[in-house]
Formats: sequence, C-alpha cells, structure tokens
Amino acid sequence: MSNKKLTIAIDGFSSCGKSTLAKALAEKLSYIFIDTGAMYRGITLFALKNGFFDEEGLAIDGLIDELPNIKLDFRRNEQTNKPHLVLNGKDVESEIRTPRISSHVSEVAMVKAVREKLVAQQRIMGKKGGVVMDGRDIGSVVFPNAELKLFLTADPNIRAQRRYDELRSKGIETTFEEVKHNLIERDHIDSSRIESPLIQTEDAVVLDNSELTPDQQLAQVLKLVNDKSVY
Repeated sequence: MSNKKLTIAIDGFSSCGKSTLAKALAEKLSYIFIDTGAMYRGITLFALKNGFFDEEGLAIDGLIDELPNIKLDFRRNEQTNKPHLVLNGKDVESEIRTPRISSHVSEVAMVKAVREKLVAQQRIMGKKGGVVMDGRDIGSVVFPNAELKLFLTADPNIRAQRRYDELRSKGIETTFEEVKHNLIERDHIDSSRIESPLIQTEDAVVLDNSELTPDQQLAQVLKLVNDKSVY
C-alpha cells in the first residue's frame, strides 16, 4: 500500500452536506480540511460591511480595488477545536454563516478577480496533498488532477429542510420558503455563471445523499478511498 496522500475534491450544490462530509473525511484520514465556501463568504462579509452592496447590486470595481487589503486565514478555535475563518485578523466564523451572507455570496463568487485570488490561495494550501477541499469548482478548476473527485447532490426539498433546521438550531430566524428560494437562486447563479461554473466533471463520482445519513455517506466515500489503496 502506497503512503501517497490524496487530494480529494468535493463539489456540489448548496446544502448537500459537502462541508460535513469533507470535515469527517479529513478527520478520518488525518488530512487537512479546507472550506473554500467560507473564503467566498469572508469576502462577501467584507463587501457588505464596507458598503459595496446597494440597491443596484455589487460595486464590482470597488471590491476589486480592495482585494489586496482582504486577508483570509483559517485558525483553530480553542473553544470549538475547529478551524474558523479569520478575516483581517478577526474570527468571523459565526458572521459568515447567516442568511444575509448566503443571499449575497453567489454574486461575489461570480467576480473573476475574486475567484483568481482565492483559487491561487487554495492551490497553495493543497499543493502537498493530504487535503480535502470542498466547493463548487474544486475538481474542475482548483485541482483538475485531484486523485478523487466527488460531486454531491440531493433533492431540493431535502436540502432546504436541512439548511432550515441548521439555521433554526443556531437561533437564526427564517422560513422554509425563504431558505428554499435562496438555494434555488444560488443553484442557478452558480451553475450559469461565466467564471468557473458549478459543473460535474466526467471523472467525478456522483453521490446523491437524499436518503443517506452522514455516517452512511462517509462509509461510501471511505470505500472509494480504499479502492485507490493510497491512504
């Protein structure tokens, strides 16, 4: 059995459990987990806090000018013992998970300069292998040569219910209809954007987890890893 460590790319629609799977897989394999969605959410938070959104949408040129001043990093939080996103020195993990960020992040992710900045960082983070990275363009753009590519999907109603339950558990007030509308809108934007659209690559293994528990899904993916005999 080889000791070579894989680069594992996980792509898919919103609220398909990409991060849940990626975290569990990384822990099981003693790999590094990188939440690329959090990075786009971090820039979205910066844009909202600094007035780059108005009734006409995102002020793209202004945000691009500020990109050199946006510093993103992941640091392990002592209380949760999990990696949290740090924006310009501040832990913003809780702030980036709100519906407000979710409703604006796809617009930010469409910006070519934003994607170029983050893709470059993501490639540096994962260049040595032994990494599990989830997002929407990991297998197609960030790591097209990843040894294992997964594409997650699930029934939209199930995805919306999962997201709704997650938000309510965190004390965030919303409605099921609002959550479902946001998911459908993000799916459309992510799949139809010009820059690095969400696509299923030909070499990706598709996992529909509509009826799977997180443990069942993890077990299936671990079998795929074992088949490669590299961990």
